[in-house]
Amino acid sequence: MSASLTSPPSAAAPAPFRNEDIRDFSDPADRRSLAAALERARAALGRRYPLVIDGKKVETGKWIDSRNPARPAEVVGTVASAGLDEAHAAMDAALRAFETWKRVPVEERAAVLFRAANLVRERRDDFNALLVLEVGKSWVEADADTAEAIDFLDFYGREALRYADPPKLVPVPGEENRLSYIPLGVGIVIPPWNFAFAIMAGMTTAAAVAGNTVVLKPSSDSPVIAAVFCALLEEAGLPPGVVNFVPGSGRTIGDALVAHPKTRFIAFTGSKEVGLHINELASKTQPGQIWIKRVIAEMGGKDSIVVAADADLDAAAQGVAVSAFGFAGEKCSACSRAIVEASVYDAFVEKLLANVAKLSVGDPSDGPAVYMGPVVNEGALNSMLRYVEIGKKEGTLLTGGSRVAGLDGWFLEPTVFGDIAPDAVIAQEEIFGPVLALIKAKDYDEALVIANNTEFGLTGSVYSRDESKLERARDEFHVGNLYFNRKSTGAMVGGHPFGGFNMSGTDSKAGGYDYLLLFTQAKMVSKKVTAAGNGRSGGE
Repeated sequence: MSASLTSPPSAAAPAPFRNEDIRDFSDPADRRSLAAALERARAALGRRYPLVIDGKKVETGKWIDSRNPARPAEVVGTVASAGLDEAHAAMDAALRAFETWKRVPVEERAAVLFRAANLVRERRDDFNALLVLEVGKSWVEADADTAEAIDFLDFYGREALRYADPPKLVPVPGEENRLSYIPLGVGIVIPPWNFAFAIMAGMTTAAAVAGNTVVLKPSSDSPVIAAVFCALLEEAGLPPGVVNFVPGSGRTIGDALVAHPKTRFIAFTGSKEVGLHINELASKTQPGQIWIKRVIAEMGGKDSIVVAADADLDAAAQGVAVSAFGFAGEKCSACSRAIVEASVYDAFVEKLLANVAKLSVGDPSDGPAVYMGPVVNEGALNSMLRYVEIGKKEGTLLTGGSRVAGLDGWFLEPTVFGDIAPDAVIAQEEIFGPVLALIKAKDYDEALVIANNTEFGLTGSVYSRDESKLERARDEFHVGNLYFNRKSTGAMVGGHPFGGFNMSGTDSKAGGYDYLLLFTQAKMVSKKVTAAGNGRSGGE
C-alpha cells in the first residue's frame, strides 16, 4: 500500500481468517431458507438493472436479457448494455476516483470488504437463488460459490492490512529505508459466468482494497448477480467511481477498455482464446500510454486425474465423477480426462459408470436432490454436442451423449467416452461441459507423460496408495494445483491458492498470499540520517 497507508492495523484488527462453511442442505431450516429465497427471486424476475458510472445509474436504451438456462423463457433480469461512450465515461470516473481512493487509509478500505462480507452473509440465500436461476447451479454448488465470495472478501481485507505493515529490510547504516506497496491505477475486471459471484467479487475487491479503481465488465450470461453485488458494495460504503458497472459486448467495449491508454491492468478469467486476445491487445502501446499494462489471466484447462494400479478404485471413481460432472463440468478445474493404468482400467470403468448412473439431472430450482443442472446457454450446448459427435468417432460412447429428454432448458446428459487416444480431439481441446474422456495408460510412467501432454496446466489429481508415486507426481505433474487422493475441484481460499501454468494463465494464485501483489507495485524510499537521527547530513 502507499507510503501514507502504511500505519499498522488498529487494535480492532479482525480475527484470523477461516473459511465459510458450505451447507449440504440436509438441515430442513436450510432448505426452507433457500426455497423462500427462490420465491423472492422469481417474484423479481424481469427487473431492469442500469449501468452504474461514478455512482450514477445510467440507461442506454440497449438491454441484455439474462435467461435461466434451465427455463430459457424465464428472464432473470434485464441489464443495460454499455457502448463506447459509457465505457469511456466509466474510465473517466475511475480515473477521478483513483486520485482520492488511493489515499484512503487501508483500514477503511478493508472495512468496506468486511462490511460487504457481513451483508452477503445476511443475504446468503438470495445470492444462492440468483446463482441457481441465472447460471443453473445446484443448491450445494450455489452455496459454495457464495461462501467463496465471502471468503474472498474476508481474506483480501486481511491481506490488505498485512501488506500495509512494511516488510523488514536488511539495515543499511546511516539510512532509514522503507518498502511499501502502492496501487497501480485503473483496472478492467472481466470475470466469467461460471463462478458468477465468487470470481467476480474476488477480482473486483482485490483490486479495490489495494487502492485501485475498477471498471467491471461482467459476463453477459451473469450480469444480474454482478449488478446486485455492486449495489451491495455501495451499501457497504464503497465511494462512487471506485467500482463502475458496465456490462456490454466484449468485442466492442471490452476491447476498447483493454486498449485504453489509461488502463493500468486487466484482471480476466475466461477462455484461452479471449485471454490470449486480451494479452495481445494489452501489449500494444497506445498513444499517451506511459506504462506496460499488467495482465492477470486465468484461462481454463484440460484437467486430468491419474488412477494408478494401486489406487482405491472406489474413491477414485467417486472423485472422477464429482470432478467431471459437478456444475455440469463447467469449471476450469473440472476433470475432463481420466488416465487409468491398463491393469485396472476395466474395473475402474465399471465403478465409474455406476457412480455416474446415480447422478440426478434436472432443474436445480426443484431442490437439493438435483445434482447437475443445465449448461449455461444454447451455444455452449451445441458446441458440446459437436464434441460428442467427434468423440463417437474417436472412441466408445459409454454413457450419455444426448440432450436430456423432457426438459426445456439446455441440458446435456453426463457423458463418458472410453478408449480415447491421448492425442484425440476430445482429449486435447477444452469442452467445458459434462463430457469425460477415459484414456488407458500401459503403466504409471506413461500415465504421467499423458497427464502433461496438453497445452494447459491448471489442476490435476493422482489416486495412489504408493507414496513414491505421489512424490514423483509432485515433481513431474506440471499443473498449478495438484491434488492427491481427492477430486480436482473445490479449491478453498487461503488453503489452495488457485492458478495454473502454460495456457491456463499467469498462475495468479487467487485466494493466496501473493495475490494482492498483482494489484500493487513496490516503491522503495531511502532517507539518509545522521547518527543522532535528526536527518541532517552536514552543517546548515
